[in-house]
Amino acid sequence: MGSLLLAISGLNFLGLGVQPPTAEWGLMLNDGRPFLRSAPQLMIYPGLAISLALIGFNLLGDGLRDALDPRLR
Repeated sequence: MGSLLLAISGLNFLGLGVQPPTAEWGLMLNDGRPFLRSAPQLMIYPGLAISLALIGFNLLGDGLRDALDPRLR
């Protein structure tokens, strides 16, 4: 799930994903790029959201694997 989220965000950042007015984190990052010096929060918040979602999905997957894998017992 994390890899998929990162791939979709990367494609949207490059302009190869869904088109506006659909809100996507990669598209938000790309739209905030020209304003990096004057309004850095336009890139910080979507980047943080992507990072937190990736960490959350990875931790969830690790927890499920630890709980459900019979070979680890």
